[in-house]
Amino acid sequence: MSSIRPYRPSDRASLFEVCVRTADAGEDATGVFSDDELWGLLFAVPYVERHPDLAWVVETDDERVIGYIVATDDTDAFEAWFRDEWWPQFADRFPAVEEPETRQEKMLAYAYGRRPGAQSNTAEYPAHLHIDLLPETQGQGLGRELMRTLFDELTRRGVKGLHLGMDPANTGAAAFYERLGMTPLPSAPGGQSYGVTLGG
Repeated sequence: MSSIRPYRPSDRASLFEVCVRTADAGEDATGVFSDDELWGLLFAVPYVERHPDLAWVVETDDERVIGYIVATDDTDAFEAWFRDEWWPQFADRFPAVEEPETRQEKMLAYAYGRRPGAQSNTAEYPAHLHIDLLPETQGQGLGRELMRTLFDELTRRGVKGLHLGMDPANTGAAAFYERLGMTPLPSAPGGQSYGVTLGG
């Protein structure tokens, strides 16, 4: 039986693993990039570095982490921190490319382009999240429990709304978010965003 608990710093390596194993529209992205850690450096680990109090994991009885949710309660402040403090430490490891062509180069262009104000939904939905669950967690209600845990904490903090972005090819995730009462938001080409109003 798996359970949910708050994130601990010792979970960091597991976040990298779960992230890459679910990064390709919910499927395993191992080997897609030259460095598998790129996924986690963009979509998981910076959140627990900045907001460890907005992160929870799914842990098995044998103490394996098989899922997580991470978030920020202020997207624009987070993106300023990502741009100014987090991402520069990886510039030598992942140099920018002037004319990105490959999937990895386009992902790096996204990384270098992250900044406050880049997302159109932050005024009404200032928080955002990333959630990833390995296949063995499915059907146990753990994803819903993770989301409700985050919703409750953000509501307690007085945050008025939450959004997320996803790969539109991940139709299972889209259905999951809609079952939780999230609604589609205006999105950039090639992406899909959902939002929910909190505390109403």
